[in-house]
Amino acid sequence: MTEARKVPLLNVANILTMARLALVPVFLFSLFEAGGFDTTWRLIAFGIFAVASFTDHIDGTLARKHGLITDFGKIADPIADKALTGSALVGLSILDVLPWWITIVIAVREVGVTLLRFWVIRYGVIPASRGGKAKTMAQIIAIGLFVLPQNDVLEIIAWVIMAVALILTVVTGIDYVIRAFKLKARAGRAVA
Repeated sequence: MTEARKVPLLNVANILTMARLALVPVFLFSLFEAGGFDTTWRLIAFGIFAVASFTDHIDGTLARKHGLITDFGKIADPIADKALTGSALVGLSILDVLPWWITIVIAVREVGVTLLRFWVIRYGVIPASRGGKAKTMAQIIAIGLFVLPQNDVLEIIAWVIMAVALILTVVTGIDYVIRAFKLKARAGRAVA
């Protein structure tokens, strides 16, 4: 009989997750510094956002590759992701760069999916879908482009990618609702 390997709480994947969370206030400070439209500060904010977003990819890859998955990481990672993208969306809406309705649609979907996952957790886990991963990537790229100092070409590209992100946000949100109800129904049939 093999003994399960105990994964230390303090590991590189969890440290990267916490670093991403710690970068959120630094990002917001940079985004709003000098009135929110200073080119240098917007480039700094973009750099912080890019580094923080990249840690999301790295921490997950390291956790899976080296068996560093912990319960803490399972909870902290999505919180750090939502804190970063949510704060960026709210910040961009406060600066009037992004309409509030976009921020609200994305926030409602993210909170809704998180609540759905908690609702069905006793029946099983709803894993991230390819669409959900594409949604996350489109959101990150679009937000990053809106954080950058704007010119006409960049603004058009940012809006096109944000439109794709919004479509993916809504479609994958509906998909998660369907999958949650199917998971719950399967669990109910298994018990009966």
